[in-house]
Amino acid sequence: MPAPLLIETIQQLVAQALEKSRAEGLLQLETMPEIQVERPGNSDHGDFATNLPLRLARATRINPLELAQALAANIPTGDVIDRVEAAPPGFVNFYLKDSWLQQQVETVRQAGNTFGNVDSGVGRKTMIEFVSVNPTGPVHVGHTRGAVLGSALANVLEAAGYDVTREYYVNDAGNQMQLFYRSVLARYKESFGRESDMPENGYQGDYIADLAKEIADAEGERFLDMEEDQALREIGDIGREKMVGLIKDDLTGIGVEFDNWFSERTLFQQGEYDTAMDLLREKDYLSERDEALWFDSTKLGDEKDNVVVRSTGEPTYFASDIAYHYNKFVGRGYDSVVDIWGADHQGHVPRMKAAVEALGIEPERLTVLISQMVTLRRGADVVRASKRTGDFVTLRELAEEVGQDACRYFFLARTPSTQMEFDLELAKKESAENPVYYVQYAHARNASILALAREKNIDWSNGDVGLLTTSSELDLVRAMLRLPELIDQMAATLEPHHLPHYTLDLANAFHAFYENCRVVSSNEEDNAMTAARLKLVESAQIVFRRSLELMGMSAPERM
Repeated sequence: MPAPLLIETIQQLVAQALEKSRAEGLLQLETMPEIQVERPGNSDHGDFATNLPLRLARATRINPLELAQALAANIPTGDVIDRVEAAPPGFVNFYLKDSWLQQQVETVRQAGNTFGNVDSGVGRKTMIEFVSVNPTGPVHVGHTRGAVLGSALANVLEAAGYDVTREYYVNDAGNQMQLFYRSVLARYKESFGRESDMPENGYQGDYIADLAKEIADAEGERFLDMEEDQALREIGDIGREKMVGLIKDDLTGIGVEFDNWFSERTLFQQGEYDTAMDLLREKDYLSERDEALWFDSTKLGDEKDNVVVRSTGEPTYFASDIAYHYNKFVGRGYDSVVDIWGADHQGHVPRMKAAVEALGIEPERLTVLISQMVTLRRGADVVRASKRTGDFVTLRELAEEVGQDACRYFFLARTPSTQMEFDLELAKKESAENPVYYVQYAHARNASILALAREKNIDWSNGDVGLLTTSSELDLVRAMLRLPELIDQMAATLEPHHLPHYTLDLANAFHAFYENCRVVSSNEEDNAMTAARLKLVESAQIVFRRSLELMGMSAPERM
């Protein structure tokens, strides 16, 4: 099991000091406050700090600096903490021992690829459902942002101990699929010189013609004189499977994999749609009016009721979603579910929460993350996209132009709730200006130093980490040690966008170390220092590789 996080250990020390101050009569508190410990922005203020005295000042009517001094006096130092200081206007600052920091180099080396793992999610079964694009066309740039977010979030949750399922919900039922089937059949007939009208609002992209020709080459003319309904079913099945295969290939191309591809149609075939609707009816959440069936979501705080079955008898997408979430929570027993939706689905969140509650499931077990719009730029020019006409930039085109790693880093680097611009020119630059290049170059530099040491037959296994005393060396260790805390924080907040920014900070710390500390020395008198610094470089490489893997990026050894 991973060791307790250092920040949690310090929280416990503060709690014990608070309890001691209360026992001594200094504090009159009926309940213990929440203890917040943070890393100060300025390292002069310590490795960790708490503003608890400031927050307690009003309730206790005690000068916050005096309270900070009293707490600091009751916090013991030891193997980890060098000193504890009170600072104006009411902070308690903690400074770590150099000897403890030095020893963490060995801790990282021993942990290897498990470094950073925490156990906050152990025993929790969670699903992340993401992308879930209708199999009516290729994945485009807008979907890619959610794909990267879901993929990285799944990696983070696994590092935090969660039992994670990555799921793609294949929307293979409903009107859009019928339009897709009719569009493919029309283009198929045209490929043999037959006149055929495209359906109104059908799919016009070149990819439809390409798909139809592919089917024509493989299947011949057998659908031409077939009954329309049967032709639609058969060519539709082929077209859908081919499109799902294309989507799988495109996502795999940027390192996005799924544990399960869940078919919407199975909800109807296996009776879960009927079960979910019967449950809502029993609980008096369904009503008939205007010849349609409505979910009375206003009973649960939503702004308006929502149609689940149209007057034609056809279920809405919302009805399928209700059945799908019944399947997730009740059928398959997930403790928590994260849905990642595009910006156009933001208005659906309240009604989905209401539906989950109506099914008897605590709504807080469902989290919906909204991935906002993406604008592509090439220099000063905006790259336009339009899925309906087929004039859109696909994921495959983007990945071919800038590469998997740039795709993942840039899409992950912004919080998904904000709109973003993707700078194609920056993503391709091989310079420190490009954060992808800058971070991966730091890893490659680690690898080259270790390769040089091996070429020189240097054995650093017995290096003395106690020789690592400069600020550049110890600041690099401090940067490395942030990873477990970050994983714990990201798993709690579902915010993996902190990872790219962390890797930049880690790269800054490593490049500063590299500039200030010669690692492999030609002077035999420096052999002991060389071995110690090689251990530091080896541990830094572990943390770089781990961070890049969590983001789904490669860790190149040469650049």
